[in-house]
Amino acid sequence: MLHGTGPLLTIDLAGAATTETDIEAAQRRYIGGRGLGTKLAHDRIPFDADPLGPDNRLFFTTGPMQASQMSFTGRMNCTGVSPLTDGLLSSNAGGFMSRNFADTGYGAVELAGAAEELTIVHVRDDGVEFEAVPDLAGATVPETSAYLEDEHGIESDQTAIIGPAGENEVRFASIMTTEERAFGRGGLGAVMGAKNLKAITVGGDSAPEIEIPATQAEIHREAATDDHIMKRQGTVSVMSLANELEGLPSYYFSERSFEGVEGINGEAVEEKKYKKGTCSACAFACKLPTKDEAAGVETEGPEFEVAMAFGSNSGVDDIVEVMKSNELCDKYGLDAISAGNTVAAYLASEDAFGDTELIHDLVGKIARREGVGDTLAEGIDRVHDELGVENWSVKGMDFAAHEGRVLNGQGLSYAVSNRGADHMYATFYSVEYPLVDAEEAVDPEGTLGKADVLIERENLMALNDSGVVCKFSRDYMTPERYEALFGADFEELLEVGARTVTLERHFNNRRGFDAADDTLPYDLPDLEAGIEEYYDARGWDDGVVPDAALPDDGTAGARAGSD
Repeated sequence: MLHGTGPLLTIDLAGAATTETDIEAAQRRYIGGRGLGTKLAHDRIPFDADPLGPDNRLFFTTGPMQASQMSFTGRMNCTGVSPLTDGLLSSNAGGFMSRNFADTGYGAVELAGAAEELTIVHVRDDGVEFEAVPDLAGATVPETSAYLEDEHGIESDQTAIIGPAGENEVRFASIMTTEERAFGRGGLGAVMGAKNLKAITVGGDSAPEIEIPATQAEIHREAATDDHIMKRQGTVSVMSLANELEGLPSYYFSERSFEGVEGINGEAVEEKKYKKGTCSACAFACKLPTKDEAAGVETEGPEFEVAMAFGSNSGVDDIVEVMKSNELCDKYGLDAISAGNTVAAYLASEDAFGDTELIHDLVGKIARREGVGDTLAEGIDRVHDELGVENWSVKGMDFAAHEGRVLNGQGLSYAVSNRGADHMYATFYSVEYPLVDAEEAVDPEGTLGKADVLIERENLMALNDSGVVCKFSRDYMTPERYEALFGADFEELLEVGARTVTLERHFNNRRGFDAADDTLPYDLPDLEAGIEEYYDARGWDDGVVPDAALPDDGTAGARAGSD
């Protein structure tokens, strides 16, 4: 089976020291990316670690497909305990960092402990440098990126940076790469902030020599020549369809359609797009560089989730105002989905939907933890009572745009996902709109009978995140192509995903998560029965992974730290 190569580099931030460890056995078993990050985190982070304490660790990982020049492979993974969900979480970012990371020759980089003062760590194939940067305290992502280029000649695509939000430990702070791409959901930027780590830079000339089968050229050619709507409008292309189905969250989830949708939908974004945008080696080019000269705003996006959170969910029908919110989140290092939804919760509490001046002010206050921003920086799950609004979250993570009250299988996915209400954990929405061929489509009504499809999709998404292959490759990556690229039977590959999901669940179980956490803030037909079907199919006991269901790879006996 194709898998990543290179040792684990452990960076002890407290002692400014490094060690290397052979991880080939884990790479063979988990390929790379999220699978490898999950395996390492499960074995090396104490089950009782405080997400914002020194015992938590971050694992940056990439996969074997970063040795290719195939479209859909310009991505990488970061894994740690989330300050937002309190569970093990992996976040995935696009852009151009992944191949620069591979150039270091390391299969994974582990960040442990906490530095005494604000620090940048430079990782190269010929050594690691620790740079104290107290003068960068409070610097925005673009300011830090400019410093690195001016002082070191390091370009933004070689960096992972936090802004003020990360330094201030906002629970949904992101880690930014290439300035506008984010390891977004779950607040791993706050973990970097707690470690006093402003940025990590990567580079070298030691990329692994991994032979990728010729199928890569076929996929790349199709991605380059296909006339796909996402090339023009990105993910926001689905917004009008969602609105027609009464599946577009609006006014802090109180409504499911938005009368101002034409002002923020795919066509509105396409009008502001001024050039093509892509990730490393990708000819699909579905990113959205947008600008409005009159307003003086230039950003990348917004994608559908952000257009929902800062648009319909906040009562805003002007795409330029949503672009401004998006730009601010990138600048400060905030997950734009959680930031928008949390702002929408505040707007609901103040009856202030559509107040764009207030919205933009709140984004800055959240990042700096100023005034009410200090409250909102904790996220919806922790502050909804104080605001007097409903708790629109699962396991601490607020909802994505794909509406589970209409797409019931997606609702089931939100309930059982180890990551909370995140649409990318299984992308079940794609088979319920549907965005796939008719033979793959699933009736959006009801939750019963969907467990097997949900599990296969969870496993497949974990496989993609381990490869690492973009999830928007769904129209191009057939089972036969997975087999050709990775040199293994498709079912064997899905087992890599299953092992990854199981380790995530087991880690969270040991932190106290159980069936009571697999729930929704709304009713769905036969939800409890649908969840039980899911547990039975996974072989879990009331949402808990029994010892017999743990992967047979020595995981249970390879613990570090206290339990």
